[in-house]
Amino acid sequence: MESPTSTAAGRKGITGKLGAAVALLGILSFINYMDRGNLSIAAPLLKGELGISATQLGVLLSAFFWTYACLQPVSGWLVDRVNVNWVLAGGFFLWSLATAGTGFVHVFSELLVLRLIVGIGESVAYPSYSKIIALHFAEEHRGLANAVIAAGLVLGPGFGILAGGMLTARFGWRPFFIGLGLLSLLWLIPWLKWMPKPQEAAQMDTSGAPNLSEFLRLRSAWGTCVGLFCGNYVNYFLITWLPFYLVRGRNFSLAEMAKIGGIAYLLGACFTAFSGWLSDRWIQSGATPTLVRKTFTGGGIALAGIFLGMSAMGGPVFSAAVIILGVIFHGVCSSNIWAITQTLAGPRAAGRWTGFQNFFGNLSGIVAPALTGFVLDRTGHFYWAFAILTAVALTGAISWFFVVGPVEQAVWHKKLQTESAIL
Repeated sequence: MESPTSTAAGRKGITGKLGAAVALLGILSFINYMDRGNLSIAAPLLKGELGISATQLGVLLSAFFWTYACLQPVSGWLVDRVNVNWVLAGGFFLWSLATAGTGFVHVFSELLVLRLIVGIGESVAYPSYSKIIALHFAEEHRGLANAVIAAGLVLGPGFGILAGGMLTARFGWRPFFIGLGLLSLLWLIPWLKWMPKPQEAAQMDTSGAPNLSEFLRLRSAWGTCVGLFCGNYVNYFLITWLPFYLVRGRNFSLAEMAKIGGIAYLLGACFTAFSGWLSDRWIQSGATPTLVRKTFTGGGIALAGIFLGMSAMGGPVFSAAVIILGVIFHGVCSSNIWAITQTLAGPRAAGRWTGFQNFFGNLSGIVAPALTGFVLDRTGHFYWAFAILTAVALTGAISWFFVVGPVEQAVWHKKLQTESAIL
């Protein structure tokens, strides 16, 4: 039994104030991925100036995920119980200040603490995105809404490689962090004006939401977790190793690497948005959410893995072309992942489901870079690293197609018991 709030909100599309809110969430996702990847851009300069070892640098690069991944369930619980608009604003304020503060550090320990704080702040982002979309958008509008956010995910790393590298080279890493953190805070001004009405989010009844044990008994819950882990494995492989592979493995110059990466991520963002729009149109024409969402997620990650795996087989030009295709199809997959989660969980549990799924999925941020480096050290080339990536991507496709059940809201036992008592 839906609440009046969720029913009314469910009839809305991406127009007016809600359209502005979705655009702001897409911009926030862009900032989100810029901030989580900015340390790798500054790493060469930062390492020398602070006199830190390669091991310490590795710790810093992974520290974000310690707090980000571990706090996902907590953040998911929080956005289901506190006004999600303010939770998101508070987390953003915290991580932006930590980003700006990075420009003032002079020792390893200070930098480590700030990276942990960035992870704490960003941990509220995806549970908040899902909660807002589940509250205010119907099934046939969630593809595009999620695709706008996913486009920011794709554009953030690409823009970071291009603009971040140039700004750091011109002004140094300290002004880059200070300027990025402080300028990002301007996002709060339009958010406070156009965020969805607070009273709508506050009225959502969460008394019938599932507990953790009930969630863990759902096959679809584990299917979405495995699917996200595999998709994120591909994403974090690209973010951390693609520049190195193009320069060292394929002998492209730094300028050529930047162009290839920029083109790949720009096209990926375009196809992400287009895929979200197309999936909504397909559902509006009468197709089931199960068919539509699984086609984009499972098919997208499978093709991304296949094309990226092929990059280790041909010459440099062929390799660049299939990498671009791989990034594009990863964007196709990303456009519909959270639409599946939001439908399965429903407005009552969207925050908690997203939090646990994102916790599990972001463990790949620890695994993918480390495993790739280990394989590269043992073999001396990228062939097996790409083979593993392809296997992981195909595993993700299997999970989306066959482990995740029908894409329809789960029936929570607590909810049924409450309704039975009323009757």
